[in-house]
Amino acid sequence: MDFFKKLMKEGLKNYIEDEKSFWILVSVKNQRLYLFKGEKVFKEYPVSTAEKGVGFENGSFKTPLGFHKVCEKIGQGLSIGAVFKSRKFTGEIAEIEEREVSTGKDLITTRILRLEGLEEGKNRGYDKNGNLVDTFERYIYIHGTNEEGLIGKPVSHGCIRMRNKDIVELFDLVDVGTIVYIKE
Repeated sequence: MDFFKKLMKEGLKNYIEDEKSFWILVSVKNQRLYLFKGEKVFKEYPVSTAEKGVGFENGSFKTPLGFHKVCEKIGQGLSIGAVFKSRKFTGEIAEIEEREVSTGKDLITTRILRLEGLEEGKNRGYDKNGNLVDTFERYIYIHGTNEEGLIGKPVSHGCIRMRNKDIVELFDLVDVGTIVYIKE
């Protein structure tokens, strides 16, 4: 696969243990998340990235590009629709909207894969102008949503939203340290 070889040259080889490791590719253009095992797609899921497009600055409500890793997994064993605030279960179970409408609530549900940027000055730390561009500090996650009917459209506030059953499956397949590459 030419794409895999190109990505390995761009730095993927610096982050994955071997060419058989699980890693994640998020395509903003296609609104898809691909779980790879080495150079082969193992699973594919529809997602929703940011309504405002791609970007790095704190407060931009944009999805950051580049190399990241899963630095924390939150929600193990909780019910579908479990609602999180500040990465803590609130005790509430959300009603999942399957119609293609906004509920006006941007809930984080079911599971959280918290991301940490790996590229200094791009998605980690500060850029050359002193602006915070840190994915971890921006609280960018891969997570479930109460608005499943909008999956496949860019509607998030920067995170990568997934259907609840899909995030449970992905959560169970990956470990802390799994590489996540987000591309336009």
